Amino acid sequence: MIKVFGHKSPDTDSTGSPIIWAWYLTEVKGTPAKPVLLGEPNTEAVFVLKRWNLAKPEIIDDVAAGETCVIVDTNNPAELPSRINEANVVQIIDHHMLAGGLKTRGPIDITVRPLACTATIMYDLMGDDAAKMPENIKCAMLSCILSDTLEFRSPTTTAHDRAVAEDLARQLGISIPDYAAELFAAKSDVSAFSDAELLRMDSKEYSVAGKELRVSVLETTSPKMVLDRKASLMKAMDNVAREDGADQVLLFVVDILNEEATLLVPNDLVKRMAEASFGAKVSGDTVVLPGIMSRKKQIIPALKL
Repeated sequence: MIKVFGHKSPDTDSTGSPIIWAWYLTEVKGTPAKPVLLGEPNTEAVFVLKRWNLAKPEIIDDVAAGETCVIVDTNNPAELPSRINEANVVQIIDHHMLAGGLKTRGPIDITVRPLACTATIMYDLMGDDAAKMPENIKCAMLSCILSDTLEFRSPTTTAHDRAVAEDLARQLGISIPDYAAELFAAKSDVSAFSDAELLRMDSKEYSVAGKELRVSVLETTSPKMVLDRKASLMKAMDNVAREDGADQVLLFVVDILNEEATLLVPNDLVKRMAEASFGAKVSGDTVVLPGIMSRKKQIIPALKL
């Protein structure tokens, strides 16, 4: 049985894409596969599972030596099980830059394309077989695309992502604006989460200028709900960084509707990084970054000291 999984701290794409691809491998290719997760899905992903009656995949801590796996929505070993290089990885489907460090037992099938969403790539790889997707799998695919593109607001969005989403929505009879509003409302409800959970909810590890960073992004239509907690969030950053072996946690609160990000500035290191990276003038414990929506395209490539 092939295990299909995405990155740690699974968002909608890293929750939905394993479900989509496991369905395809099992039902179309005749190769038994199961989706699994590397952590609890975020609030939006949980909403998608419940909304479309999709079973929540099993959560695993690691993989076994020789276990056959397909990796989706990442190629970064830091976001994968600790024993990933002992497993038998047979395929990678991703839309991020190559991180390096993965080792495989032989040549494998790799697809990395400059699209906004892994699910869009899967749609293309399926070809005519995409028409065989049952309704709930199509709904998962639409959800992934709308989430990763922030309903086409993200600068990572391509015309092809939009065309695939619009085609799926037509087939399903779903209004994209109405459904996206449901998605973002679910994404924005973070009241039940602790500060540490929020800082890890949608975060990735990067090394910048010799500093190990946990770069966290919270996409929301209600930024005030998060920013009202800025004092306790900044206090929690030290503990999260220490526990995760990082030098600093960066938290970007992305306002989906106003298309801007607010960076929390707890210390001089983050102040210097914000000014060097974004040309911002920082005078307090937050700084607003107009037009910043994408960690992949706008935040990570810009980070410097």
